[in-house]
Amino acid sequence: MASFDLAIRRTLEWEGGYTNDPDDPGGETRWGISARANPDVDVADLTEEQAIDIYRTKYWLDVYDDIIAECIGAKVFDLAVNMGHGPAHVCLQRALRAVGIQIKEDGVFGKITLKAVNKVSPSCLLAAMRSEAAGHYRMIGKKKYMRGWLNRAYS
Repeated sequence: MASFDLAIRRTLEWEGGYTNDPDDPGGETRWGISARANPDVDVADLTEEQAIDIYRTKYWLDVYDDIIAECIGAKVFDLAVNMGHGPAHVCLQRALRAVGIQIKEDGVFGKITLKAVNKVSPSCLLAAMRSEAAGHYRMIGKKKYMRGWLNRAYS
């Protein structure tokens, strides 16, 4: 079963340190937690432990606990952190379609999506998710961040 404790370690490999990039719409950010999305958080003094608590409450959905393949749970969570739940779930649903499951691409991770995720080969689904994530980042088109986003997509 997917585990938040394992998934957060992978995500924190991508998120960390303090940035205040004027090109980043999130603005001031530490550990991947942005001031824009979390106006009540003192991002400048945010600890890793506080960031982990925010990730657990805002980004790890209860349904992720029911994903059988650890690699899929970690990938969906990481995509949700980086692009938001809706786009991450659309990537997952498109990946499911790519491996032959007919499912609606509505961005909602409900019982139907969960059943489909647990039915398919994790390695095939992970490969398709990586491709869909890369496609999502390419559509955004921010050249400055593209290399990092694609590295993350294919991880």
